[in-house]
Parts: sequence; structure tokens; C-alpha cells
Amino acid sequence: MKKLSLVVCVFNEEPNIKPLSDQIMQALGGIDFEAILVDDGSTDNTRSEILKINDSRFVLVELKRNYGQSSALQAGIDYAEGEYIVLLDGDLQNDPADIPHMLELMENEGWDMVAGVRANRKDGMFLRKIPSKIANYMIRKSTGTTMKDLGCTLKIFTRDIIKSIHIYGELHRFIPVLVTQEGATRITQVEVNHRPRQYGASKYNLSRTTKVISDLFLMLFLKNYIQRPMHFFGGLGLVTLGIGVLINLYLFILKIFGHDIWGKPLLLLGILLVMGGIQFITIGIIAELQMRTYFESQQKKPYRVKRVVPASELNTAN
Repeated sequence: MKKLSLVVCVFNEEPNIKPLSDQIMQALGGIDFEAILVDDGSTDNTRSEILKINDSRFVLVELKRNYGQSSALQAGIDYAEGEYIVLLDGDLQNDPADIPHMLELMENEGWDMVAGVRANRKDGMFLRKIPSKIANYMIRKSTGTTMKDLGCTLKIFTRDIIKSIHIYGELHRFIPVLVTQEGATRITQVEVNHRPRQYGASKYNLSRTTKVISDLFLMLFLKNYIQRPMHFFGGLGLVTLGIGVLINLYLFILKIFGHDIWGKPLLLLGILLVMGGIQFITIGIIAELQMRTYFESQQKKPYRVKRVVPASELNTAN
């Protein structure tokens, strides 16, 4: 098994491949590593540049089309075989020279994850820095994470922790939250070098803001209700159904006393609330069945054991 696996996602990064590979080899010269470069459906000569790297430690994983950063990261993680796995950007803004120090912290202090915090970030203020700060603040307050810079790709994980999660959609921004849910309790952050982009253009813009907000709602649901979706949908359904029943009961009493209730907006609201409440409860039941299928079909446990202490050690401790 390799000591270290680097997972680098690239999309139309042709001019960055050669300097990136040179920097990786220079920074990790004394470390047993593999570098998995995932070509996420590039339309330039990125693939050709990767194939020119004359080093057997570099591996190309070529995706059939552009799936997005989350899927590309997952592909790289799936193929990674190292004891520790590093996620690294392919645009040269992350510095591979920071990796040895992060690896040393992992080995000497037993962290589950060491995350980079971009010091003196070299990005545009209005299109990158300010939206990033707002997104980081929202995610920290909503999920309870203490990470300062969730947008920094440079992170190192133990093999077991990063392979225990599945990254899909646009959830690469929430990797620290996902690994925390899977039992990663020992997490630390270190300042890392951040460099301005020299070649190519950024693939990000303000359009990702809506994606972050949408994914945040998903993360809140996964954090609080992934093992008990009926508590969310059922509770919402009971409240909605209850209000609808009360409205319809009130209108029924009015009808008994001779009032004309036909065509009133309140009647339509009552009917909609009753139907909506029934639907929410039904969705909750279906979601519960899906969760049971998810856990039981894959023999997944709804918990993660930190360690098991034998009785002999307990007796010794006493």
C-alpha cells in the first residue's frame, strides 16, 4: 500500500499539468506516493499533457464526459490506494509543498483530517472572496462545523474516513461535514499557501451561490433526519393535516348553521392542507422504507464504533 495518494481533478487545465506534476514530484520526493489525475471530460489537450508525464507514480483516470467536481473527486477517491489521501486542486493555486507538513501532522498527532486554510487568498474580492465568506458563515452556523475555509480543496484524510463517504451532486464543498457525520472527530486546520491562477480561467462564478444554498438544505436534512425521515415529514404532515382538519371543521359548523361556504378561499385552503398533510405523511413512510433498504441492503450500520476495549484492559485500568 502506498503511503500517500493525491487526488487531483482537472478540467481544461492543459497549461497547468506540466508545472503541477513537476511541483508534486519536487515536494514529495521522499514520500511513497501516487498521484491520480482525474480528467473530468476536458475539451483541450489536458489528457495529452497528462500522458506526457514520465513518472509511473502518476495515474490518469479519464471520465467519459464532464460530470462536475464532486463526481470527479469521488472517482479519484475510489481509485486511491494510499494510507492517507490528499485532495488537491489542479489549477496551481494550492501548493504541493504544503502536503509534507500536513502529512506529518496526520502521522504524529493522529488526526482524522487536516484541512488547509488559504492564507492571503489570491482571488477576486467580489466574485470569489465575499461570496466564499458568506457561504462559509452560512455553513458553519447551520451545520455546527468549526472549519474556517470550507472552500479550500487541499485536505488530507485517513483512508478509512474519506472512503466512508460518498460525494455526489455538488457536495464537495461539504466534505468536512460529511466526514464528521461518519465519525471523524479529530479534525484540525493549518494555514496553507494560496497562489494566484497563472494559466487558464476559473470555472467558478456567482451562479454557484444558489447551488450552495440548495446543498445546504440537503446537508441539514442529512445531518438531522437521515436515519429518521418520518420525524421530519411526519411532523410536518401532522401539523398541516391538523390545521386543514380544523379549518374544515369550522366550515362544517358554519354550514350546519346555514351559512354558504361554497367558493370561499378558506374552503380551498382547508382541502389543500388536508391533502398536503396526507402526502407529507406518505412521503415520510416511503422515505423510512428507503432508509431501511439503504442500510440493510448494503449491510451498513447506523453507527460507527470508535474502538472496542477488551475486558482485560478494563480490569487493568481499574
